[in-house]
Amino acid sequence: MSILPDETAFADFRKQCLSKDNWSNKYDKNGMQVWVENYPANKGNNGPKVHKIKCQMSINDVSAASMYDVLHDGAYRKTWDPAMMESYDIARLSANADVGYYSWLCTKPIKNRDVVSLRSWQVTEDEYIIINFSVKHPKYPPRRDLVRAISIITGYLIKATGPNSCTFIYLSQADPKGSLPKWVVKQASQVLAPRVLKCVHKAGQNYSEWKRQNSPDQKPWLYPEQNTLPMMDPSELSIQRADSLENVDESSKVATQDSEDSS
Repeated sequence: MSILPDETAFADFRKQCLSKDNWSNKYDKNGMQVWVENYPANKGNNGPKVHKIKCQMSINDVSAASMYDVLHDGAYRKTWDPAMMESYDIARLSANADVGYYSWLCTKPIKNRDVVSLRSWQVTEDEYIIINFSVKHPKYPPRRDLVRAISIITGYLIKATGPNSCTFIYLSQADPKGSLPKWVVKQASQVLAPRVLKCVHKAGQNYSEWKRQNSPDQKPWLYPEQNTLPMMDPSELSIQRADSLENVDESSKVATQDSEDSS
């Protein structure tokens, strides 16, 4: 059984992106919406630690192809992603899959996070899909100075709506690990997600100009023969389960903010 996503995985991700069932709208402004998946009401404080969020934005000044390139172009990401600490590709697994590392800054006093994930992509005539999920890599174990977060499924669906316009959907089901209080989760859906989407949109607006001056013909995500990453056998990786990682307790650090938020 291969760890690489198959046709069914892409179809299922697409279906989740387009579904309206069991989602609560948390934000709707300027052509951007954010939804959070509904949890069963009887769970109370014992509800799932896993948070599922979906964001959609209508873009009328950047093509679907450009937005797709922005998400893939690691060199460009260093210029526009303010949360990024470190990001690099580790190895390729197939013509449309690789494994990589990403670490990011979190708002203090919460500890910074990192993730090792398998990324796979699919391009059809007017649609682009990228999906990723956390994996265990033998050479990249969790670090002492960071909390290893878990992506159960995270990705993007970009659909062309015209030659220079598209619908851009981001969906993430993740376990941030640690004991994050409810205000952090609320802030993520209503404040941080729209901010990140605006950032990605702006990156899309500036990409063509940047790419013209930075290896314009180099796009290994479109042309696999350009990929210089070492090959790795996907069977060396396994899916990273959340329960196999130590939970870092951050609740004491943020308890004061939590009580302020609930008053």
